[in-house]
Amino acid sequence: MNDGKMRIIPLGGLDQIGMNITAFEYDEDIVVVDCGLAFPEDDMLGIDLVIPDTTYLEDNIDRVRALVITHGHEDHIGAIPYVLRKIPIPVYGTRLTMALVDNKLEEHELLDTTVRHVVSFGDRIRLGKIEVEFIRTNHSISDACALAITSPVGTIVHTGDFKIDYTPVFGDPIDLTRFAELGKQGVLALMCDSTNAERSGFTNSERTVGRALDTIFSDHASSRILVATFSSNVDRVQQIINTAQRYGRKVVLEGRSMRNIIKTAIDIGYVKIPEGILIDIAQIKDYPDEKTVIITTGSQGESMAALSRIATNMHKMVSIRQGDVVVFSSNPIPGNEKAVFKIINELSLKGAEVIFQDTHVSGHACQEEIKLIYTLTKPKFAIPVHGEHRHLMAQRKTAIDVGVDKDNVIILSNGAVLELDRDSARINGEVQNGAVFVDGLGVGDVGNVVLRDRQRLAEDGIVIVCMTLEPGTNIMVSGPLVMSRGFVYIKESDEFMEEARDVVIGAMEKIRDRNITSRNKIRDNIKDALSGFIWKRIKRSPMILSIIMENGE
Repeated sequence: MNDGKMRIIPLGGLDQIGMNITAFEYDEDIVVVDCGLAFPEDDMLGIDLVIPDTTYLEDNIDRVRALVITHGHEDHIGAIPYVLRKIPIPVYGTRLTMALVDNKLEEHELLDTTVRHVVSFGDRIRLGKIEVEFIRTNHSISDACALAITSPVGTIVHTGDFKIDYTPVFGDPIDLTRFAELGKQGVLALMCDSTNAERSGFTNSERTVGRALDTIFSDHASSRILVATFSSNVDRVQQIINTAQRYGRKVVLEGRSMRNIIKTAIDIGYVKIPEGILIDIAQIKDYPDEKTVIITTGSQGESMAALSRIATNMHKMVSIRQGDVVVFSSNPIPGNEKAVFKIINELSLKGAEVIFQDTHVSGHACQEEIKLIYTLTKPKFAIPVHGEHRHLMAQRKTAIDVGVDKDNVIILSNGAVLELDRDSARINGEVQNGAVFVDGLGVGDVGNVVLRDRQRLAEDGIVIVCMTLEPGTNIMVSGPLVMSRGFVYIKESDEFMEEARDVVIGAMEKIRDRNITSRNKIRDNIKDALSGFIWKRIKRSPMILSIIMENGE
C-alpha cells in the first residue's frame, strides 16, 4: 500500500466523551494512539464498561507496530487490557502513564506478556516509516503529552488532552517552544483537544484550587472535612495533603482507585507525603473530627464509590454527621449531573455543608489556549478531536478564526478514513467501528438486542405463559398459567390476569383450527395475541415469554 498517503482512522472518541483511540497508517505501518473506554449511559442496563471495536486492527494485526499513550486517564488507557488480548503489541508512554497501565495489566494477568516502554519528554521513537515524538503538556493528570507523528508526507501534531498551565503543581509547564519549532518546520495537520472549545478565555491554573482549599480549611477549622475528587488527579490530591499538613490534620485516602493510584504516584515520586500524615480509615476514630481530612472517590455520584456509601450510611467506618464539610473538587461529567445532585441532597439532609464552587479547574484548554496552539504550529489542515459534535464544530470556528482555510478544517466521525498527502486531505471510505460492551467477565457477548431486552424488562416487566400440551397435538393437558414480574401487582389485578388467560385460551383455539403444530409458531401466536391485548388495555409492552412443555416432560 505504498501510495504516499498518511491515513488517519479514528475508531472512537469523536462525537462522544471517552473511548479515545485513533490509528495512524502509512504504507505497511500502523501506530495506534490511546486505547480508552467509555462509561455506560443510563440505558445500558447491566453494562460495566464500553470499549472500542478494534476489528480493523485485528484484521491488520501484522501491520500494527505499537500503541502510544498520551496520558493515564481511563478514557485513554481503560480498554488496553481488553485490546491487548487480541492485539499483543508494544506499549509506549511516560512514567506515570505506564505505571497506571502496568496496574491494569497486572490485574488482567498481562504484565509478563506485554512489551512496555517508558519514554521521556523529547524522546522520538521509530515505528516503521512513522516516527513519534513525545512533547510535554499540562492536564489534570501528571505526565500528559502531545505527539508529533511524522511520516514521509509530513508531521501531524496530536495534542492529546491538554491545557496551558504556567504554574503546574508538579513538573514543568507545557513545552510551547517545541510547538513553535514544529510550526517553523511545517505542520501538515493539527489534531487538537476540543473538550472546552465552546468556552472563551483561558483555563485557570491548578494552583488556584490550592488557594480555594486553603480558604475552606481556614473557615472550617472545627469541622471534619471530606474532599471528593478524581483519583487520577494526583496534583489535586497533593494540594489537599499539603493543605491538611498546614492545618495539622491527618489524611485518609478512601476508595479503591484512590488508594491504588496515589500509592503508584507515591512509589514513583509524583506525590510527596509528609511523614506521619496518612492514617488508615480504621484509625480515624482515634482523632478529633477537626484533625482529620478524608480524600475520597465518588465525586461523580457513582453508586458504589466511597462517598456514595458514606452518604447512604452503607460505609463500615464513616457516616455523615451534623457539621461535616464535604467538598466536591470536580465538575459533573455530562450525563452524571443527576447522580451528583442526588448525593449532594443526601449529604445536606444529613446535616453536612456541601461546597462545590471554585473548588475545581478543568484539565482542558479553552478557546484562547487553542488559538495559541494553532498560532504556534500553523497547520495546513485542522482536525478537531476529543469531544461531542458541538465541541468539534466550536473548534472548527476557532481554527477558521485564526486563519486555517475553512475547506481545510475536517470534521471526522468514528470509522472514517482520512487520507492525507502534502497537498490534500479527503475522506475515502470507512472501516468497522462501534462499541463493545463489557458485562462482568463477558466482553462483546451483550449486543444491542440484549440491551433492548433489558430495557424492556426494566420499563414494562415480563409476562410468562406456561402450559403443557399433549405430544404431537395442540391439546392442552394443563394450563395456561399466566404469571408476571415487574408488570402489574397480581393481587390487585386478578381480573386483568384472568382476562389475559382467556386471551391465551382463545389464541390456542385459533391455533388448533389452523392446525399449527410448530412449537415456535405456537409461541409467536400466543405472544402476538397477548401483546395486542395488553397494549390495548393498559398501553404497556412487557416482554412475553411462552413456555410450552409436553406431557411426560
